[in-house]
Amino acid sequence: MGTLTTVLVPANASAEPVSKLSSIEEQGDGTVVAHVYSASMDRVVSLEVRTAADTSEPRPTLYLLNGSSGGEGIATWHSETDVEEFFDDKNVNVVTPLEGAFSYYTDWVQDDPVLGRNKWTTFLTQELPPIIDETFGTSGVNAIAGLSMGGTSVLSLAIAQPQLYRAVGAYSGCAETSTALGRFYVRTVVEAKGGADVENMWGSVGAPAWSANDAYVHAERLRGIALYISSATGLPGKYDHLGSPTVNNDPVALANQVVVGGVIEAAVHQCTLRLEKRLAELEIPAHIESRPTGTHSWGYWQDDLHNSWPMIAEAIGL
Repeated sequence: MGTLTTVLVPANASAEPVSKLSSIEEQGDGTVVAHVYSASMDRVVSLEVRTAADTSEPRPTLYLLNGSSGGEGIATWHSETDVEEFFDDKNVNVVTPLEGAFSYYTDWVQDDPVLGRNKWTTFLTQELPPIIDETFGTSGVNAIAGLSMGGTSVLSLAIAQPQLYRAVGAYSGCAETSTALGRFYVRTVVEAKGGADVENMWGSVGAPAWSANDAYVHAERLRGIALYISSATGLPGKYDHLGSPTVNNDPVALANQVVVGGVIEAAVHQCTLRLEKRLAELEIPAHIESRPTGTHSWGYWQDDLHNSWPMIAEAIGL
């Protein structure tokens, strides 16, 4: 694997830090790892970038977010799905952060002893897009998709910067962040799984940031964006059996997927049903994929990516 490194140093060391490309590692087959310095987080963030199949002209970009472990865990889009093969012949740049575990890809109100400084909304909506556009010669047209925690985050990012995204794919995420159910879901990810303090993220219960990031509350901001929102009842479905690739004939893994994954999916499904009703009240078009069976697991999210792609592709001009 060859490595191309570009290091940019400010001419004036006393000047305000500027977000910039730090280096690029060539992975082959049109894939690179881009290391980008984030001024808001004062650190370098790594991202996998899969370039368009045909780069003869500027192409749009799909930002693809992972779940609660970000790109740092063992279960990611690239390890658990056919995402590499799926985008082989598609004229889109696919950008996936390799960091961001338990952060909700949001701007935290203060640094956390466990997760450090997180200013992901600023990074993903303001700092990163111009760098991606310039480095990879994109068309400047964007979409965003994500699952679980990332399914919540893509909606929050869209209401933060509606003009940035032509399409959003939210798979098994809970749009609500300021309701009792939404807060419980957020607390489970940030505290129970991540070991961080949720008050460092959005403050105490009732603080403005909880509502500011709630896509149900601010659903009007989603108007004009192509929306694909999915979830299931949590009842066992076609991927919840011993022969499923994510289960791999492991009874313990199957039990976890059916029981824990079923409970989580049932909870986010309630969020989806309420968001569906809210969007209908506002007369905002959306494709709601409400499955009668299915748990919080990868087989369904791979299907979601495949099924939402025609809508996303049309919205970004492919």
